[in-house]
Amino acid sequence: MLDEMLPIVGASAWALPLMALLVFADALLVVVPGEVVVTAFGAVSAGTGSPGLVSIILVAAAATAGDAVCFLIGRRVGTDRWRWMRARRVGAALTWARTRLDRSTAVVLFAARFVPFARLAVNLTAGAAGVPAAKHLALAATAATAWAAYQAVVGAVVARLVPGGPTTAVAVSIAVAVTLGILIDVALSRAGGRSSRP
Repeated sequence: MLDEMLPIVGASAWALPLMALLVFADALLVVVPGEVVVTAFGAVSAGTGSPGLVSIILVAAAATAGDAVCFLIGRRVGTDRWRWMRARRVGAALTWARTRLDRSTAVVLFAARFVPFARLAVNLTAGAAGVPAAKHLALAATAATAWAAYQAVVGAVVARLVPGGPTTAVAVSIAVAVTLGILIDVALSRAGGRSSRP
């Protein structure tokens, strides 16, 4: 049943706009599964041929718009005006971002694009810290495009390797994407811990 529906969903005129909306929202709300959506669309593309993989990557790069909104919020509001910004975990993420943005803006923006909570903190902090808007936008767009390509290609590769039709490919590709995301998060956390030691 689902294998019959996925080609219809992939070919729908609403498929890519809906993905763009979810990816945009993902930059602002960590509970929105932007990675999962892009990976699933990559699997659908490989399994059914629609939408095209390049189209998925270009549309998913709309994550740049969400990153830019976070940057503008940081620039206009700062990083401590609202109560949620003063929560312990948020405060720790903002402090981490603040201490690293001056030294390595590009590395931090690229790394954060692959870690949902970190991307919110880094973009807010970049705005509040006065990173030039043109520099932020260029780096955020490049990072978002790399992230979109990575997520979509993971889904497409898994779909090519896993037998069982589009539904199986989507389920396995999502599991692979989540696992890779966790591994990246753990690696960055360990690297951050090492770099903060004297």
